[in-house]
Order: sequence, then C-alpha cells, then structure tokens
Amino acid sequence: MEKIKLEVIGITYSQTQTDTYALVLEDCRTKKQLPILIGHAEAQSIAIALEGIVPPRPLAHDLFRGFAGCFNISLIEVIIVKLVDGVFYSQLVFTDGNKIAEIDSRTSDAIALALRFECPVYAYEPVMQAARDVENDFKEDKKSPQYDGSNPPPLGGSADFDYSFFSYDELEEQLREAIEEEDYEKASKLRDELNKRK
Repeated sequence: MEKIKLEVIGITYSQTQTDTYALVLEDCRTKKQLPILIGHAEAQSIAIALEGIVPPRPLAHDLFRGFAGCFNISLIEVIIVKLVDGVFYSQLVFTDGNKIAEIDSRTSDAIALALRFECPVYAYEPVMQAARDVENDFKEDKKSPQYDGSNPPPLGGSADFDYSFFSYDELEEQLREAIEEEDYEKASKLRDELNKRK
C-alpha cells in the first residue's frame, strides 16, 4: 500500500469543538492538509516539541524517548494506517538494529514521539482519501490562528495576556521561572514575545 509522507505544520484551535485543537499535517507532494482533532494535553506535548522547550522534568513522551534511547531502540517511522468514524489510528515502527516491531498508537501520541525521535510521518493513501471526505468540516477551523512556531496556541491561562510592557530581561526571567514551575503554557507565550523582539 502506498505511503504518503507528511509534514507536521502546526496546531490550530478548533472552533467546532470546545477545548479541542487540530493538529495539521500536510502532504509533502500535493500540499493538501490533513487535520486531526486532539485534546489539550496532546496539544501541549506537541507544542513543546515544536517549540524546542526542554522541561526540567520529562513529560511522558520525553520519558519514553529517554527509555528507548537507554536500550538503543529507535523510532524509524510513524504511519497513520486508518480512519474509522472520524478517529485516526497509527502505528509506531521501532527497531533495535536487529528486529523491527510495530506498535499501535493514538495518532496524537505517535506525532508527539515522531517529533522527539525526528522520524518521518506517513499516511496510507486510503487514509488521505477518507480524510478528504471530511475536509469541509475543517474549513471553518482554518480561519482561526495557526501555530507555526512563532504564534503558539494558548494552552491554558489567559490567551490575551499582554507581555509587551515587560523588559527583555524581565521576560527572560519569567520564562526561566515558568519552565522551572512546569508552566509550559506561559513559557510558550513568553518565548513568543521574546522571539518577536529579536
């Protein structure tokens, strides 16, 4: 079955479902987008990986990455294998250098791990075809702001808080404290404000 390589574009807010985000993947050849609805915790984990934030204590996906590394296990690819009743199903393909193993996974977890292992993400052609059938449901969501590495999604707290009146040094200090306190929502917003000033 043909595999289509996908790129992780970012995260956008879902306007059709409360407290839900859409993970946006894109066909590397045709540039057609594949939106996948995910929850708050999954969006946070993916945003942290995209943002390059290193938490002082590992999140579950970081812990898994560290555990696999201790035993020389690599994630070589993620494949989105099917779409049933609006739910995407994925497989993680691992190797220890000798044996290859496939493990079923939620797609949000698979993408969070793919970003940490820096491995490719694929979808089978029938999945892409089935996803096109629900493409119209996503068109409204595309009007909302999209996470692209410079505009992180508000994953908690006040989405409209204005950090512009703080000095650069004050922002850096707040960022350090937010990471120490594991307040990654605030850290993302602070990093966004710092990036705007660079």
